[in-house]
Order: sequence, then structure tokens, then C-alpha cells
Amino acid sequence: MNRICSLLNIQYPIIQGGMIWCSGWKLASAVSNAGGLGLIGSGSMNPDLLHEHITQCKKATSHPFGVNIPLLFSHAEAFIHICIEEKVPVVFTSAGNPAKYTALLKQNGIKVVHVVANVRGALKCQETGVDAIVAEGFEAGGHNGKEETTTLVLIPMVKKAVTIPVIAAGGIATGRGMLAAFALGAEGVQIGSRFAASEESSAHIAFKQMIVNAKDGDTQLCLKKLVGVRLLKNKFYNEVEKLELAGASVEELSALLGRGRAQKGMFEGDTEEGELEIGQVSGIISEILPAGKIVKNIISEYNEALEEIIQQKFKL
Repeated sequence: MNRICSLLNIQYPIIQGGMIWCSGWKLASAVSNAGGLGLIGSGSMNPDLLHEHITQCKKATSHPFGVNIPLLFSHAEAFIHICIEEKVPVVFTSAGNPAKYTALLKQNGIKVVHVVANVRGALKCQETGVDAIVAEGFEAGGHNGKEETTTLVLIPMVKKAVTIPVIAAGGIATGRGMLAAFALGAEGVQIGSRFAASEESSAHIAFKQMIVNAKDGDTQLCLKKLVGVRLLKNKFYNEVEKLELAGASVEELSALLGRGRAQKGMFEGDTEEGELEIGQVSGIISEILPAGKIVKNIISEYNEALEEIIQQKFKL
């Protein structure tokens, strides 16, 4: 039995990433209803809004779902207590120290998964007592690890270092990508960009269209002096690149970024001035689909690809 499926009580080891401005209750419940684990992305919410999304998600699905909480956000502690109060089955934490809330969550019967970008972070998670790790490679969208280690390299290194289950993230949008991650040692996959371009995603349709129109080379990791983030190239990105090439300071970059850039781009649909966070894998996403169809397609392609590999088995 797959350890991620057993741990999270789901049919398929597919976790929908808790993406800022994309992952509300409609997307989370749709993925959970399709057999994966849907995540509500709390990063763009306040406590009252998170409470509302959890309430609506409970009404929309009888299957397990979770909440992603970036620990560096000011509302993180309030979000932790809301998840405990609402008896959310699983919490995915990121962007912070996993030791801060893991024990408290587990004492209240909540499974804890933490996102890392290096082996050091994975070992810290295991020592802290998290139930599983998301190892996220350089290809991923949104905020990214400073090491720039690719998924192909990161997953086997983390798998070798820990005994708890590893979930692969970064550059995965298809069944073949899922199979590759499993071959590297993962027992589950966390998928963001593919679900950002789903019908149930709360992202603006203009942003979704930018995702399906993207080609290879249309994203770039930038703003490393602040918190590195992978963006689709647009007018705002060009302004960032110009400043960075000129050796801009942290203060200058912060002034350009300002407040609400991600909301402007991803949620409000300003594709020129907004911050458009997405992964490299956007280059192979070609249509907006229902989340349930995405899950079905991934599993179908995974099984087909697995059969192909079995038929190519080499004898020693």
C-alpha cells in the first residue's frame, strides 16, 4: 500500500498545491472528490476568509482535504488554531521552521507535512516529527529554494536521507512526470501549475490563459535578494530584470514589488503589471480543464507509461 495514500486517507497520491490566489475551497474540494488531496491555500487569506473556505470545503466534499500555511505570514498562528478548531485532517506548512507548530498540530490529531528545498531541511523535518515531506525542486512556481536544486536531483538525495515518506514537487503536471518522481523515490506528488489552470482555480481567467499560452523559457526565477520567486515574463518581470542587472539593492527591489502584486496579476488579471507566479511546467500545459479531469488524466497516463516501462525491462 502506498504510504502517502494510507497517511492521508486518499485514493491517489496526488496533492494539489496550496497556491496563493488560486487554491480556494472550490479547487480543493474538486481535487479531493476526484481521489487526491485538495489544499486550501491560506497565503492570500485573512483568518475570517480561511474559516469561510474551510466551512465551504466541508460542505462540498466528504473526503479529506488540507490547508497550506506559509509560516512566515503574519496570520500563521491564527491559521494554525483555526485548523485545530475546525479539525482539518492535514496541514501542509512551508516557508518557516517546522518545529514551531508540528507538535501542537499532531497533539490535536492533525497530520503534518512540511515543504523543503534541500536535504538539511528534510532532516530537520524528520527530527521535528512531521509525517511526510514535500521536496520541491527548482522548476516549481512561486517561491523557491535558494539552492536551485532541480527535482531530478533533489528527490533521490532527500529519499536517501530520511525514512518518512517523500512527496515530489516542481515540474510535475502529467502522469509521466508522476512516474518519473516515483522512480526517483517519491511516494506522492504535489502539483501546482496544472491545477492553477483548472476550471475550479480561483485565478483570473487572463492568468489561466497566460499559463496555457506559455512556452519553454517563458518563466524565470528572480527577486532572489528578497524571497526568490518564479514568474511568467511580462512587463513587471522586465522591470525586475532591468533592476537586478543594474545591481539593485533590497530596498530598490522592495519598492518596485510594493504590495499586492500577486493579487493584481493572478487574481485580478493584470497580466502586465501583476506578479504571475507559475512553474516551468507551464510550457506543457495547453488547456484549462476541470480538476477532476486533470486527476483522471494523470492517473491514466501514469498507468500507461508504467506499462511501457515494464515492457522495456532489461535483463542482466
